[in-house]
Amino acid sequence: MDEIFELLKYTLPALLVLLASVFTLRIIFRNEEKKRKLELQNSYKDTTLPLRLQAYERMILFLERISPESLVMRVARTDVTSSQMQSELISAVRIEFDHNLAQQVYLSSKAWEAVKIARANVIKLINDSASELKPEAAGMSLNKRLLEKMMELKSSPIEAAVEYLKKEVKELF
Repeated sequence: MDEIFELLKYTLPALLVLLASVFTLRIIFRNEEKKRKLELQNSYKDTTLPLRLQAYERMILFLERISPESLVMRVARTDVTSSQMQSELISAVRIEFDHNLAQQVYLSSKAWEAVKIARANVIKLINDSASELKPEAAGMSLNKRLLEKMMELKSSPIEAAVEYLKKEVKELF
């Protein structure tokens, strides 16, 4: 019996030290893993945040470029009919959209949806304005009607999208 107590006297403290060491090492390894994950997240943010901000900037620029006021100024031609002008205005919107299509990777789903809705609203406004004119009417009359319809609206077709994008950018900080 004394031999068992003598054996326990040496092995029990050794087992307690071993268990304490294992638990301590597990805690240390978990903390190190958390540190590595945090460092990785921070380096990820340092890389992607500028790209995301640039995407939001580009989408706001896109929305401003497809605003009817801007479109009319950029696409204004006196030698075309209203149907040709309608086609050119819609084409300008689509070209701008296609040029910025890749930016959706950096935007949230809701932000991208807001941009698509704004684009659709601008195209609808162009088509509605054109439908009120004869196809052979002067292209400038379509521009004039488009601007008149814009003034009749309570808010710009792109205003909501711009505001939503600005709100999301503020949330990034």
